[in-house]
Amino acid sequence: MLGSYGIRTDLALEATERFTEENVEIRGVEISEDYDEEKDVRTTVVKITTENGARTMGRPQGNYITIEAPGLSMSDEDYHREISEKLALHLKKLIHLEREQSILVVGLGNSAITADSLGPHVVDNLYITRHMIREYGLKSMGKERMHRVSGIIPGVMAQTGMETSEIVQGIVAETKPDVVIAIDALAARSTRRLNRTIQITDTGINPGSGVGNHRVGLTEENLQVKVIGIGVPTVVDAATIVRDSMAHLLDALEETEQKEFLEEMISPHLHTMFVTPRDVDETVKYLSYTISEGLNIAFSQQPESPRESEQRR
Repeated sequence: MLGSYGIRTDLALEATERFTEENVEIRGVEISEDYDEEKDVRTTVVKITTENGARTMGRPQGNYITIEAPGLSMSDEDYHREISEKLALHLKKLIHLEREQSILVVGLGNSAITADSLGPHVVDNLYITRHMIREYGLKSMGKERMHRVSGIIPGVMAQTGMETSEIVQGIVAETKPDVVIAIDALAARSTRRLNRTIQITDTGINPGSGVGNHRVGLTEENLQVKVIGIGVPTVVDAATIVRDSMAHLLDALEETEQKEFLEEMISPHLHTMFVTPRDVDETVKYLSYTISEGLNIAFSQQPESPRESEQRR
């Protein structure tokens, strides 16, 4: 029933849950899960391996890593640090940081809207190194090898009059990074995942897709470089809240009765409304530090020299 009423989610994990609830096997999709009971952190990896799986899921082929951590909404620095380290570990696997990389981090979103300001806040907290390396060289930083990190906050179309993809394509063409990391706020189906979940994917990202504001995606196909998407759901579709509130009542109805009831109760304008927690301003600040710290940890790794790389093989 979920898919029939356009309830939106950017999380691949939630898309798989819909099929699980309906006892539908998804061919071409592999799911693995790890749960850290002590820290109450669940990590789920969804791999879409075939075109059939991509069509069924409505998402591109690739890896989708979801870290669910209820403590993310609290101001526990030690807990957030542990999540940052988990994020860094997954990034190292996706980007292969054993060699020097030039990395462009794109902070998507509107910094003037709290629930959409995650990306800009993350870039503000990054340790940017590209300009220092270009200006003063690696030895000035006390290192022989180092990743070159740059960042950009492109704003939104209403502010610039340009597609985000147009801005990023121009920067990529000029600076020629090895990888682009795009950070964005997402939409979730479940309210319990708001500000408590981080999704990492190697398929890129589509700015604004979670709230139905579809823009040209930041993908490897469009940018001609590897693109990693990192997002946190900060909003939920209002229609989702209505449906979940009526869940027990719906279970007592036949499928045709459910359809008629939902069509009557969930008016079309609810699908243009999104809800966010009242403490979102404080929580987004915590989360932005957590993600930026994860990126800083990942990029502080000393890349291998060609000789070291050859010896390791």
